[in-house]
Amino acid sequence: MTLAAGIGYVLLALGPSLTLFVTVISTKPFLILTLLSSTLVWLISLIVLSGVWRVFLPLKTTAWWPYAILILTSIAFQEGLRLVLWRGYKKLEDMLDAFADRVAKPRLYLTDKMQIALAGGLGHGLAHAVFFCLSLLTPSFGPATFYVDKCSYAPFFLISAIISLAFVTIHTFSMVIAFNGYAEGNKTDQMVVPFFHLIAGTLTLVNLVSGGCIVGIPLLYVVALSTLAYCGNMVWRRFTETQIRLTPQNQS
Repeated sequence: MTLAAGIGYVLLALGPSLTLFVTVISTKPFLILTLLSSTLVWLISLIVLSGVWRVFLPLKTTAWWPYAILILTSIAFQEGLRLVLWRGYKKLEDMLDAFADRVAKPRLYLTDKMQIALAGGLGHGLAHAVFFCLSLLTPSFGPATFYVDKCSYAPFFLISAIISLAFVTIHTFSMVIAFNGYAEGNKTDQMVVPFFHLIAGTLTLVNLVSGGCIVGIPLLYVVALSTLAYCGNMVWRRFTETQIRLTPQNQS
């Protein structure tokens, strides 16, 4: 039974990501390479962050503010890294477009750019899941489960998987929003991504309160669904604008 539970936790955390990979990413080798590269970069960034904070951990205090500082610095570092990745991607895009011009092939379509951003975002989400969830699930395959006093309503592994799914969703679609914002110079798209990230990270502090997970997890999913909805609206707007530009105007 615990083996089934362990597999269930993994599928809960990564099931939607696996579906996205099979249906979209796996169809193009370049997207697979983008996904793997992004996952590696974000894993290294999280390892670097953990190395820096290892000097201060474990925090021998029950106050919330040291954890808030940890979260804020981590989010600031990751958002800075996102901008660095965008600049690297932009250079790669220019190289691909130049190569396409030389061989008389079409440049990257908007669909291609969105898929590349999606693969990069999924890599970010997978790195988060591996670091904060999958690395903790090994004991869940054993003969027992584990509860924590702050949230004794569900197994710790189940709570970790549920939180991980929310963050995978946020990171995956935030990358699409951010890359589009950088490309268009849209300040709203650029700012909404760190805003969602900050709110989601801050909500994890609610879990420090006894029974806080009952409130914190639903609110976290509100942020995840808001990110998904914002991304969907942004993609619809971009494709609509592109279609309008490409549609020939009627001559009077």
